[in-house]
Amino acid sequence: MKRALGTAVDGVLAALVATIVAAIGLYAFSLVQWPAFNSSNVTRALTSLGQVVCAVAFAVAIVLYRRGTLEWLAKVLTWLGLSGFVTVTLGMPLAATKLYLFGISVDQEFRTEYLTRLTDSAALRDMTYADIPPFYPAGWFWIGGRVGNLLGMDGWEVFKPFAIGFLAVTAVVAFTLWKQLVRTDLAVAVSAVTTALVVAYASPEAYSAVIALLVAPALLLAWGALNRPVSAYPDRLNGPSTPSDRMDGPSKRSGGAVGGAVQPKRSGGAVGGEPQRTNSWGWGAVVGTGLFLGLAATFYTLYLGMAAFAVTLMAVVSAVLSVRAHGTLRAAIPVVVRLVAIAAISAVIALTVWLPYLVDFVTGTPSTSGTALHYLPEAGAALPFPMLEFSLLGALCMVGMLWLAVRSATSRRAQALGLGVVAVYLWTLLSMAATVAGTTLLSFRLEAVLIVLLGAAGVFGFVEGSKAIYQAINEPARFKVAAVVVATVGALAFAQNIPQVLQTEITVAYSDTDGDGVRADMRPPSAVSYYREVDQAITEQLGRERDETIVLTADTSFLSYYPYFGFQGLTSHYANPLAQFDQRSAAIADWAALETPDELIEALDASQWPAPDAFLFRRGADGYTLRLAEDVYPNDPNVRRYTVTFDESLFEDPRFEVTDIGPFALVTRPA
Repeated sequence: MKRALGTAVDGVLAALVATIVAAIGLYAFSLVQWPAFNSSNVTRALTSLGQVVCAVAFAVAIVLYRRGTLEWLAKVLTWLGLSGFVTVTLGMPLAATKLYLFGISVDQEFRTEYLTRLTDSAALRDMTYADIPPFYPAGWFWIGGRVGNLLGMDGWEVFKPFAIGFLAVTAVVAFTLWKQLVRTDLAVAVSAVTTALVVAYASPEAYSAVIALLVAPALLLAWGALNRPVSAYPDRLNGPSTPSDRMDGPSKRSGGAVGGAVQPKRSGGAVGGEPQRTNSWGWGAVVGTGLFLGLAATFYTLYLGMAAFAVTLMAVVSAVLSVRAHGTLRAAIPVVVRLVAIAAISAVIALTVWLPYLVDFVTGTPSTSGTALHYLPEAGAALPFPMLEFSLLGALCMVGMLWLAVRSATSRRAQALGLGVVAVYLWTLLSMAATVAGTTLLSFRLEAVLIVLLGAAGVFGFVEGSKAIYQAINEPARFKVAAVVVATVGALAFAQNIPQVLQTEITVAYSDTDGDGVRADMRPPSAVSYYREVDQAITEQLGRERDETIVLTADTSFLSYYPYFGFQGLTSHYANPLAQFDQRSAAIADWAALETPDELIEALDASQWPAPDAFLFRRGADGYTLRLAEDVYPNDPNVRRYTVTFDESLFEDPRFEVTDIGPFALVTRPA
């Protein structure tokens, strides 16, 4: 309990420092009129400079930890380095725009819409549809909405600083967890590397990046919870545990472990080594694993599924080993009990965001078949092998894979990470098999998790491999220096290439038009620049609050900037299953086929869903148009666009008010 409390306090202090660093850094970046990232190398140069400063902080921290002096300073330097790295690597390239990676385009559109909804109100409401509880987990968006509301910022505007700041906070929290699982200087290194990997390959989807950053230490924690070694020797059955033991054995340096086992001398109940009795059942690790899965459930359903699958796989492996070691099925009972406890803890947390939807799903409006899983790009049709890429990432992942293979019998760290890697590949195979049933498990989105797991293993593999080579070649005096130089050069080369990896996402952030009607690359803005005028016209003509108004429009990005409810969403893949997307599309087509205003008003009033209070059309040659979408899976692309046209005569009636605004035709139904 004392250790858990100390870890919690450490995490809170780390989060506070990271918040301050991110806030100061982003504010400082905003004070200068920077050139657009895609038209100048100035911000790229400053990004590289900031990364070097953070690398120096990591180096000093590692030296201090290894010497066992000024550990408080080493801790602070690590916090500053991790949060500073995230802030400068993402914040500096985006310094001249108010938008986050990918702007308001593609998937970022519905994410911004969700954040806008929860910035407007703390109530758990669907991002698009009125009177429906949310289907997508609201955790990250609810927190971001409260931050935006507190700061008086709109949802689209708070997205960037919140995404960067929250990722910075998660990086230092991950280090706090790593520090309890491995030697502290190793914790600095693995935290820095996995943070860089997440920023490079997961940061565009900001809410899933948080879970990706925590998944590796969480799996170590889960393995410590589920695989508690028990001595094969009767005289040691009640022997004391060794508090200083780590995942791979005792160390003289600071830190902790969960379920640590000494280096084996003979086979036993643990995977590939002599087990060691511990007095506790690892309930701290059980609680920690449950908290992680609960967090995943409130942030990102797919990563929850993969993580829960990995933890279940660990439980199965641990139960089999226990039964084999003791020769009785009763040996599996403690594993099952701990797994049930983990599930119960995570379920309680998950219900904080899932309960309203589950209640409505069971008792409310029947849902149509959801299509959220109807997407199979090329990346999801093949097993990912990042270790085979001819790049720094490929080299790191290859070292990690080799380390997992070599150490799987003797290292609990390798066992935990290895089972995580196996879980990702099994999930990918299950996703491929699911295509026979007409769906997928979106395995392509797990590649970032795979990279993080292999990258963490790569850090351990590099350290242990360097030590083995050093000893094999008679310990030359300068070998350690050479190893440090190789690691440093490789890390800096990878880090400064991250903006290049994110080149497309950064460019879109500059080419999209923000809520102020400005393109950060200073080129002419898109039709989004008319949204403010549209918003003013709707509020003036209807005299209602935005969250009491339903707008039917194909320009659904309008809902990303202003918290109106929509009658129809962007695509069925992001639509709430309770919203009956396909039936709504059919109703819109039926309305467009009507011939008189009376028929239209009668149809609107008879609608089974709350009818639109406003229509935001585009003007076409034959009338007012809406460009809608339908699911065409298994085709890739999986969406087909089609146009529905309303005759202008349908709105030539005093009960409608028509306003031309730029390329838009706004039609409202004043009370």
